[in-house]
Amino acid sequence: MKTARVEAFSDAVLAIIITILVLEMKVPEGTDWSALRPLVPVFGTYVMSFVYLGIYWNNHHHMLHLTDSINGLVLWANLHLLFWLSLIPFVTGWMGENHFAALPTALYGGVLLLASLAWMLLQMALVADPGANARLREALGRDPKGKTSVALYAAAILLAFFVPWVAIAIYVLVACIWLIPDRRFEGMLKES
Repeated sequence: MKTARVEAFSDAVLAIIITILVLEMKVPEGTDWSALRPLVPVFGTYVMSFVYLGIYWNNHHHMLHLTDSINGLVLWANLHLLFWLSLIPFVTGWMGENHFAALPTALYGGVLLLASLAWMLLQMALVADPGANARLREALGRDPKGKTSVALYAAAILLAFFVPWVAIAIYVLVACIWLIPDRRFEGMLKES
């Protein structure tokens, strides 16, 4: 199978997730600057989640452009990834509305961790067939960024119960690591 349908479907789902993310933000009651003050944590989590969704969208796009063919396993792995990403608006709202309390902050990290693991499963499904997707297999290599991200998410989830702000800092750090487009994909795309 070609990748066009899975890419179009994923793009549509991510667009809906981003729309839900912004709709979760409530309009303030007042009309002065002080009315915005309670929304600062909500807006901060919105920005972080928007960046995360953008990173997934960008890397998904690049990864599928290096993919020659997909199969049913890839379709299910992609749906698995989209499932975890679809929970981002919920945990974003819960964490922001509760001003980075321990449990919402840990659960936010849990969703990021599970999305990261789902991303790795999608990559494994894409390269499972030895006769397909050779360029992608070469580009992925050992995936140090992915493995580092999983370890940082796990640490942040534990730290969220003791110092939630450190967990938030780790989530921002992981986003910064991925904000620069993945050079493994960029290099292969330039060659094609």
